[in-house]
Order: sequence, then C-alpha cells, then structure tokens
Amino acid sequence: MFPLLFLGILTLGFVIGARVQESNLQRHYMTVQKWNKFNTILNYVDKAYVDHIPHKDIEEKSIELMLKSLDPHSVYIRASDMEQANESLEGNFEGIGIVFNMPSDTVVVMNIVVGGPSERVGIQPGDRIITVNDSVIAGRKVPQDSVMKLLRGRSGSKVKVGLKRIGEKNLVLATITRGKIPVKSVDVAYMSTPHTGYIKISKFSRSTGDEFKEAARKLMNEKMQNLVLDLRGNTGGYLEQAIEIANEILGAGELIVYTEGKSSKRKDYFADRHGLLKNIPVAILIDEGSASASEVLAGAIQDNDRGLIVGRRSFGKGLVQEPFIFNDGSGMRLTVARYYTPSGRCIQRPYSSSDDSDDYYMEIQRRYDHGEMNVEDSIKQNDSLRYLTRNGRTVYGGGGITPDVFVPLDTLNSNSYYLKVFRKNLIYKFALQFSDANRARLSKVKSLQELRSYLRRKNLIGSFTSYAASNGVTGSWEELRACQKLISSQIKAQIGRGTSLDDEGFYPFLDNVDNALQVAIQHVEEK
Repeated sequence: MFPLLFLGILTLGFVIGARVQESNLQRHYMTVQKWNKFNTILNYVDKAYVDHIPHKDIEEKSIELMLKSLDPHSVYIRASDMEQANESLEGNFEGIGIVFNMPSDTVVVMNIVVGGPSERVGIQPGDRIITVNDSVIAGRKVPQDSVMKLLRGRSGSKVKVGLKRIGEKNLVLATITRGKIPVKSVDVAYMSTPHTGYIKISKFSRSTGDEFKEAARKLMNEKMQNLVLDLRGNTGGYLEQAIEIANEILGAGELIVYTEGKSSKRKDYFADRHGLLKNIPVAILIDEGSASASEVLAGAIQDNDRGLIVGRRSFGKGLVQEPFIFNDGSGMRLTVARYYTPSGRCIQRPYSSSDDSDDYYMEIQRRYDHGEMNVEDSIKQNDSLRYLTRNGRTVYGGGGITPDVFVPLDTLNSNSYYLKVFRKNLIYKFALQFSDANRARLSKVKSLQELRSYLRRKNLIGSFTSYAASNGVTGSWEELRACQKLISSQIKAQIGRGTSLDDEGFYPFLDNVDNALQVAIQHVEEK
C-alpha cells in the first residue's frame, strides 16, 4: 500500500510540475508573440538600415521611450546615472563633506560636515574654492552640477583644492581624501514653542525612521507636549520608512496603507506596536511638493483621525515602483501597484498614458493659474470619490491629500521691494557679506540663544537697505516696513545656517514668518 501511495504522490508531483512548466512556456510564448512586431522592426533596422547602428544608444532610447509611455513614474536609469539616482535615498554619498553655494561665479563653502574629510584638512566656512586639481573654476561660470562632479569621487581618492580665505594673501592649498558622507533626511528638530516641537523631514531615505525616532526622543526629553511634522517639499522615498514613522504615531493594529496592482495582490500595512508619540497631539504640514511616501504618512494620520493635516493639497503621486537592476549596471523603476489610504482613497492623481510628462508636471502650475494656491474653494473635488475617515469625516480621493486646514500661499509681504531684492539674491549675498565680516565671532557661537542675542544687537535691516540701495534697489518707507520682518528673518536664517548650528540656526528664525507653521501650532496647542 505504501509504495503505491508513494508512487501516486510522485506522479501527482510530476503532473503538477509538468503543467506548471507547460503553463510557463505558454505564457512565455504568448509574451514573445505580443512583442513580435517590436523585435521584427529591430531586426529589420539592424540588417537593412543604410548606416551602421549604434546598438547600445538605440536600445537605451527605445527603453526610455517605452517606459515613459506607460505612466509618469516608470523610468529607465542608465548605468552612468545609477549612483546619483540612489545616493539621496541610501543615506550617504562619497565626497569631501562640504555644503557650498554659488551666489555669483565662485564656489563659497557654507558649512562643513562634522568629522568629514574637509574638516580633517582644515577647510573653513567662508572659503572660496578657486582651483580644483590645479584647474581654475572661479570666475568662469562653471555649472554647479559640474562642480559637484569635480569634488565628488570614490572613497580613498584624492582631490586638490586651492582656497581663497579671508585674511590670507595667497591661496590656501589642501589635498582632501574623499570618504563616505552621511546624508541626513531629518533636517532639524527643535522646540518651536515651550510646548510644541517641530521636526522637518526632507525625504524618506534608508535612515529616516531611525533619524525621526532620535529626533522625537530628543524633543520628548525637552518636555514636548505637541508635535508639528513638516513634510512640505518632501517628494518621498522608501515606503517602509514612512510606515516606520506612522508606527510611532498610530496605535497598534491601525491600518497605515495598502498597495494593490494587476500582478500584485493587495498588501496591508498595519501599525504593530505602541508608538513613542501615540499620546502626543500631531499636526502634519503638506504642500504641492509633498508626494509619495509623504502622502502615505499624511493619509494614514488623516484617515485614522490621529492628527490634523495643514497646508495645501499634496502632489498626488500614488504609484508604487519596484527597482530592477540589469547586468550592465543600468536599471529601471517599474510601476507595479498603487497606494491606497486606510479609507480606500487612491493617492495617485489622474494621468493618461498618452500625456507628455511635462504636461503631467505642469498640473502644479495649473493649480496656481486657477487659484487653488490662494483660495480653498478653488480645490476641485470629485463627489463620486467621497470617503469617510475612522470617525466619519468626509475626505476625497482623486489625487493627493487635501488638508483639513487650508493655508494659502503668503503673498502679503511679497511687495515690489521684496521681489526686487529676492530676484537679485541680495538677501543671501548680504548675509554672506555679514558672515565674512564677522566670521571670527560667528565661529564661536554654540547655541541658538547665543546667536539670537548677538544678531539682536546688530542693525541688520539698516545695513541691508544701504546694501540694497548700492545694488540699485530702493523702496518707499511703507514698502520697507511691510516686508521688514520677512527680510530680517531670512537674513538671520542665512547667517545662522553658515555657523556650526547649520539648519538648527536656520529654521527657527523663519518660524514667525511661516504662516502654515503658525496655524499648525495654534491648532495643535488647542488640541
């Protein structure tokens, strides 16, 4: 009996295996048939075209156009671009460890990564990079991305720079050994008021969850009772990092998001523990630049009625990409599913496979044109895509997350005088000039309170108006008074960023001119 049963099991296994193999072969044959014309055309071009064919170039252009025709977010990445495409999400890159800017035609070192290669050889904020590997780059309007390529490189490789330093007659020469440079995704975390903490996340990289928890613990130790989480301009990144943060805010068992596609069965993601911030009132700031993982997090908080969403409607990117890497180092990110919020809303805004990608991204401009950025009633809602949150509040699908509390673009202080100095970049240039003149004192600043006290004693606005006038920008007393607060805050923020405080010396100075943040604080402190 046993041998017969065993034989039957073997036969069953063989039959199933044969059928699976046959099914796979059939699917493969059908797939080949589907793409038969494509392959036939390539063969004709290869054999009959009048000139020699650059196969690699045609292959890559064909792939790019094919993926572009599917949806706005499926994309082919050439091998030469793969490292740059991944580094912002990986949490580090290889380089020399400086933050720089080019206010005119010269690279100015704004800050140094602590413990990085540049700090080890004595590079200082305010240094101007004149030469790289004995080639002059100053005064030649070298594009900023070209400068980045010159300075970045593999860990262990060397780059020689010539620096113009205030107080030094001759160029200061330094040879820097490149290394791994951490890229933070949590820009800043501080107490905006005695009771309300503020955390800004710029992207969702591999380290974002850990960075966020470290920032939250820091603010909890500073007696934080409420939190404003800023996701404005955050274009997304790794889904699991958004889920990790939602885990710290939601209660165990609450749905965060689910994904579903033609070949991807529905997958639910739930909060699975008692989060660090579960009992802390939360407000999340979003705008038209908040996309993908940012929208997943905002949607989870909104649909679970866990906090308020404040600002303007988010971008509407709810397509899930899966990466595929090829043998030559190139790859693609192919859309395989869609994101859905706990109430069932699809985050992705409508698109057509025939749309030009430029037209797709111009939708943000169209929001400006029809008034959505300034008037809440201009937001178009589709009544057929009405959903309910956990507590029965109405929310809408159809693309993006619509905030609970709308805050328009602040244009009240942007009068003609402000616009003139802004277009000429005079605020930044004045802040840089002030920092250069006061570099010795600013280098000793160790806290935000110390910096505030120091700048309070300086007549920044008076000095700035004289500086602006010397650069051809003047205004009436009424114009100056109307935008004085805005300009003063931005000058202080730029000066603060150039100190060792970095972003912790930048964002706090902008609190009082950030309308969306002030609205969020008001609501969250009123619970």
